Amino acid sequence: MRIRKASALAAAVLALSLTATACGSEDGDENGDGGSSGDGGGESLSIGIKYDQPGLGQQTPDGGYEGFDVDVATYIANELGVSEDNIEWVEAPSPDREAMLQRGDVDFIVASYSISDERKQQVDFAGPYFLAHQDLLVRADEGDITEEDVNDMTLCSVTGSTSAQNVQDSIAPDANLQNFSTYSECLPALQNGTIDALTTDDSILAGYAAQDQYQGQFKLAGLNLSDEHYGVGVPKGETQLRDDINAALEKMVSDGSWDTAVEENFGPANYENEPAPEITETD
Repeated sequence: MRIRKASALAAAVLALSLTATACGSEDGDENGDGGSSGDGGGESLSIGIKYDQPGLGQQTPDGGYEGFDVDVATYIANELGVSEDNIEWVEAPSPDREAMLQRGDVDFIVASYSISDERKQQVDFAGPYFLAHQDLLVRADEGDITEEDVNDMTLCSVTGSTSAQNVQDSIAPDANLQNFSTYSECLPALQNGTIDALTTDDSILAGYAAQDQYQGQFKLAGLNLSDEHYGVGVPKGETQLRDDINAALEKMVSDGSWDTAVEENFGPANYENEPAPEITETD
């Protein structure tokens, strides 16, 4: 049983001042009848992340997961009383995130998920926990690029991302925008010159540029084209879960774990991050 299916039970548990707000068994509760297992199997969580964003969320060759979002999600789970061993990691592609939360495929999503008014009509957010800026990743031998130049470029982004929407709506409506399923699909096209630039958040771009196979091939253009506040997506109306995640994020910042995670995941790319943002998603 996952958190979504046990919100009433979680509220009762909180009222009794127990520590676990996410209750359930690893086997799941197919009937959704709201009881925890009687075998004491422990709490579990299903968390959506990206599998192909180095520095943020990436599946490793040995089947593990690493990145800043993974560290944030693991910290939150710990604060909810769930050990890392009891986390089910689920790939959350950009176009599918709202539907995954609405269907109950995952308990929450930590996947470079920018908070927007449009998305808040369908899901709720905790956070934000990170502030990024939209930028361009270009070939290393490319000259200086201005925001005005972007209109004349062929760009690659991802279907369902705020980056793609920003380009079409305000940044460069005349640009030739090609949408792929994942950002990693854009890299070969950028290498061979089929596209001029990959556009998304600078945090994501820095992770790609720092990968061993791309060392020295790409660079960030250095354009702050937008502010992207990453939030933790939760199902609409799950206010207790949102508040519990906010408390975990505040603790992660105050005890220094947030800074440690930033340095470990973005340090190799020489990425200059913004300080931890103020949590605003409280109602």
